[in-house]
Amino acid sequence: MRKAGGKCLALGLFAAGSLLLGVGLGSVSISPAGIFSALLGGGDEGIRALVLGLRLPRVVLAFLTGAALSVGGTVMQSALENPLASPFGLGVSAGAGLGASAVMVLGVTGAVGAFALPAAGFAGGLAAVLLALALARAFDSRLSSVTVVLTGMVLSLFFSAILDLMSAMNPDYAQRIGLWQMGSFAARGWQGVWVLLPVLLLCLGVFLGRARELDLLTFGDEQAQAIGMDPRRSRRFLIALVAVLTGTAVAFAGIIGFVDLVAPHVARRLFGAAHRRTLPAAALLGGSFMVLCDLAARTLASPREIPVGAVTALLGAPFFLLIFFKKRGAARC
Repeated sequence: MRKAGGKCLALGLFAAGSLLLGVGLGSVSISPAGIFSALLGGGDEGIRALVLGLRLPRVVLAFLTGAALSVGGTVMQSALENPLASPFGLGVSAGAGLGASAVMVLGVTGAVGAFALPAAGFAGGLAAVLLALALARAFDSRLSSVTVVLTGMVLSLFFSAILDLMSAMNPDYAQRIGLWQMGSFAARGWQGVWVLLPVLLLCLGVFLGRARELDLLTFGDEQAQAIGMDPRRSRRFLIALVAVLTGTAVAFAGIIGFVDLVAPHVARRLFGAAHRRTLPAAALLGGSFMVLCDLAARTLASPREIPVGAVTALLGAPFFLLIFFKKRGAARC
């Protein structure tokens, strides 16, 4: 118990430290005292405007996006019983990005203008999941996790190709769509925070309420059926909710991969397989990781900015290979 408490404290301090670094470092460095002074309405007016108007909304949105993707990845891996499963790999992120890009090109405004992007992201992500599951079922009636993951990866490439065509056919939007494909938190403001925060809290609450179901799905359908649970119905509901969460995050941040793969594995290594502990841990780890990646994206090549998706891919791709070959080695044994 004491050891678990120490890990929780360390994780909390790590998350708080990443947030302070994200807000404090940049073209103008701001001390922690300066950050807190700005939050309380004091200090220099220019520093206050920089903190409250630019850096804080960007850092909070990055944290929420990383948390949302990591929670989605944790649920997806358990629901499909596959350590390589993720919303990014299943085509959810690419589908959500396609929906959001379509809204940008069509210029949807009016009464739904503020919610057009998250709505389109949700619709695109959910459509991608449904299509992936339908195609996987057509090829494999048992709906094995390997078939689902491979189908999702093919769909992800297909949706990315459509995004490239949209860029070529709409040169006025090419740069914006290109940034969307690699992810960015630049000039997002508070709107994304106020939309993503309640969606994340609601979905995380539902997943925690179904933590026992997720634990059982991790061990296979037989364990779930033994207590009267319908694993297929539960799996469909959980994956649909992951599409809602991921689609909303992608709608504001763009397509960012590998966070939803790295954070869940690290969380399980630190806190075990029980989802009532793993889900919050993955959220904090993923959020902190995204903040640090975004910090690297905007400072390493300053004054130019690197797409945050490129940073997460550089760090996450070797991790993906490590998990893949570790799984193959375990299978041979």
